Amino acid sequence: MPQPLPLTGIKVVDYSHFLAGPFMSRCLAALGAEVIKVERPQTGDAGRQSPTISGGVSGYFLQQNMGKRGLCLDLRQPAARDLMARLTAKADVFVENYRPGALAKLGLGYADLARVNPGLVYCSVSAFGHSGPLSDRPGFGLIAEAMSGAMSIIGSPGEAPPLFRMPLADMYAGIHGVAAIVAALYGRRDSGRGQHIDLALYDCMVSMHDYALQGYLMSGGTELPQQTGQDLPSSTIYGVFSARDGHLVIAAQVDDSWLRLARLIGGEALAADSRFHGAANRNTNREAALTKVRGWCAAQPDRAACLAALQAAGVPAAPVQTVDEVVADPQLAARGMFIEQSHPTLGRVRMPNLPFHFSDYSMPDSAVAPGLGEHNSDIAVELGFSDAEIAAMQDSGALYSA
Repeated sequence: MPQPLPLTGIKVVDYSHFLAGPFMSRCLAALGAEVIKVERPQTGDAGRQSPTISGGVSGYFLQQNMGKRGLCLDLRQPAARDLMARLTAKADVFVENYRPGALAKLGLGYADLARVNPGLVYCSVSAFGHSGPLSDRPGFGLIAEAMSGAMSIIGSPGEAPPLFRMPLADMYAGIHGVAAIVAALYGRRDSGRGQHIDLALYDCMVSMHDYALQGYLMSGGTELPQQTGQDLPSSTIYGVFSARDGHLVIAAQVDDSWLRLARLIGGEALAADSRFHGAANRNTNREAALTKVRGWCAAQPDRAACLAALQAAGVPAAPVQTVDEVVADPQLAARGMFIEQSHPTLGRVRMPNLPFHFSDYSMPDSAVAPGLGEHNSDIAVELGFSDAEIAAMQDSGALYSA
């Protein structure tokens, strides 16, 4: 019989919006935590207005907020602040991604909540963190991606860097938040105390560099990574190549893989060519090696033929898949990376799943993301409010539902 999910019994208040915070709490919910999504009246999380919109419902919001319950409060009203105080007093985790200092003005800063609930693990996500000369600046993932140096090394030489088209800073910060929260909860077992986790999108992007920063530092500032387009000059052959009907990647930068590739595209003569023996020689003669590989790819009937030949030769390669190809990929189907949910107005909706796989946990399908204020009454009852008090809060707008 499977074990209970690892975060079963953990209560999370998600007072975040858009992406880093909601993704983080979605992960916590999938791992068994009870997550209550707290939103403001009328508009709620700004992610509710993000595309794709179908039947007035945001797919963006559905993806990042499944598995949660919804509470909508007007924190300008004393009754709503009382409800929030009761909620956070019983919580294990509080997640927020507002500008540093903003929630302290509402009495929801870490110091405020920890006075009442010293075991609370409070996770803040912001553009630049709660310290340093830029800490008071607002920012989005794009800002962190640009400042981190990551954008400066992508794209073709001499051209403006492209957008990543995937929210690297937000998602990386979100999953770091999951790790930090779980670590803090583990540490609380012995100390009994929670703590404030201060995550910056900028920090997370800088930490993602695998070679650029250490290369610059280790070389005494002489090795400054540049845009290289479709390949890496320090790793020949490692990059993107074009077939007649699409693109593929080939990773033959190590000697064994290069020799297999060389025999495939040029026979023993190419495999024996000393210009390409060893990584240093291949890098020195990079353009000649690239010309050989590009010519071979272009001469094949199509991309599928390229990939079949590379696979048969034992050369690591893969198609550059378009989104429709990803959705139809049988590998992802086998891994359960798309889930279907039943939405009250849209019917069946299909969403990307999280990549968690455990040997002894049964990962249930997550509930569909909540409507604005959908669980107001249920949560208020659990916190000890009477029916009359709940009705009064609903009438005053302290509790709001769409």
